[in-house]
Amino acid sequence: MQTVIKVENLSKKFRIGKLRGDEGTLRDLVGNVIKFPFRKRVKNPEAETLWALKDINFEVYQGDTLGIVGGNGAGKSTLLKILSRIIKPTTGRARLGGRVGSLLEVGTGFHQDLTGRENVFLNGAVLGMQRREIEKKFDEIVAFAEIEKFMDTPVKFYSTGMYLRLAFAVAAHLEPDILIVDEVLAVGDAAFQAKCLGKMGEAVGSGRTILFVSHSSMMVEKLCQTALYLKNGKLENYGATKPILAQYEADYELNSAAEAVSRNLPEIEDGEVRFIEWSISNSTAYQAHTIVSRQKAEFEFQLVCRRQIANLRFNFAIQDHDGRPLIVASSVSANKAAAAVGEGTYRLRWTCYLPLQAGFYRLVAEVASTDDDTLLDTWRCQPELEILLSPDELIGEQLQGLINIPVKFDLARDVR
Repeated sequence: MQTVIKVENLSKKFRIGKLRGDEGTLRDLVGNVIKFPFRKRVKNPEAETLWALKDINFEVYQGDTLGIVGGNGAGKSTLLKILSRIIKPTTGRARLGGRVGSLLEVGTGFHQDLTGRENVFLNGAVLGMQRREIEKKFDEIVAFAEIEKFMDTPVKFYSTGMYLRLAFAVAAHLEPDILIVDEVLAVGDAAFQAKCLGKMGEAVGSGRTILFVSHSSMMVEKLCQTALYLKNGKLENYGATKPILAQYEADYELNSAAEAVSRNLPEIEDGEVRFIEWSISNSTAYQAHTIVSRQKAEFEFQLVCRRQIANLRFNFAIQDHDGRPLIVASSVSANKAAAAVGEGTYRLRWTCYLPLQAGFYRLVAEVASTDDDTLLDTWRCQPELEILLSPDELIGEQLQGLINIPVKFDLARDVR
């Protein structure tokens, strides 16, 4: 098979730290050079060196779809920017064969003062396409982005959603040999994500190569044949998708457990009960904090207590990012009785169906005394709850809305 991407000993170093007071901006720097042309420039002693990537090696073959996973700060976006020729590596090299189309951040590759129409032709020219080739694809791009009325408006007036729709439409429809997509799909709604995944699926079927970054293991597994796991700027593993995702999830759970130490038993004062971790025990996704919409979710919470406490009530809420409660439940209203605990560690299970659309949600857990309504602990659970669409729902058009309920339509001729 033909190698289209070959990365050899790739490293990227950044200098981080405070700016010197006299060189806070480019204007200050130029001004000082003019005023003091013979003054020796010294490096900032407070600056530190950060290796965002260190000794990365891998190959991608034509027609492959590579998923890149890793935690925040692992170096995923830095790697894609190097492959997209936005920044240069410090050492090593990356060879790419063919035209590259990239969608990295909202706004990348667009000129703010140009209209949507002008930016389409600008991006096509950057990819080396002739004007007639771009014109041939123009109507498809506009139809996909669904912003026909705004194509002659400067993109600086676009909303984030409009910007993202047009950027993906341009990147996908101008038929690059290599398509690079970062986590910007998380900005879109479920319908837009499904539309983009369908378009990337078409690209895979046509033999193009795709590099895809996502925190959603289900999306990576559905779309990618191989995966690359970055951890702290280093290549942790590279190979078939399922084993890589399993390793990534195992490390993720270890990190989550470490973060829970800040809420552990030794820090709890006498008479207090406290939540320390949570998971979805029947999760079908790789992450233990992810569930597919409309499935039964078995939430499991671990809590600790110093001494015996009677008459406890547990409250749970799922909120959107504006803090609005979407689902609220109480153990007392469900079981008609208060709970009692003694000293030790407990596991509490809450089972319900989640008919919510795909996205991230806040999960809040509370424990209170029913005797005097004293609130003993409130926890905005970390990490957040992620709800995904099932693979079947990712096919076809998705409608907007908050609730995702199954419906059935029947059409029959009315014979009278």
